[in-house]
Amino acid sequence: MKKKLLGILLGTSLVLAACGGNDGGDSKETSSGGVDAEKIVNNKCTSCHGGNLEGGMGPALKDVGSRLDKDQILEILKNGKGQMPAGLVEGKEADAVAEWLANKK
Repeated sequence: MKKKLLGILLGTSLVLAACGGNDGGDSKETSSGGVDAEKIVNNKCTSCHGGNLEGGMGPALKDVGSRLDKDQILEILKNGKGQMPAGLVEGKEADAVAEWLANKK
């Protein structure tokens, strides 16, 4: 029982750490006026999905575009899924991340 409780506490703390604060520095404008989706993914997603998106506490995302389209990914970003909380990435950042991940085939 103690091991299960410890596992839950550890998992919860990892999810909360992944949420982090949004100090506005997570995205940078590119020369084309877009958002740097890769930087956002590196800052917000890799703690659960792995540094190379190979999976970890969360599922692998390295080929997520072969399973989900941009709208499906955006829906997960907005509403969460499984242990992933909703709203980790929002607005134009979420749109850019969804498009970037949809291209991972």
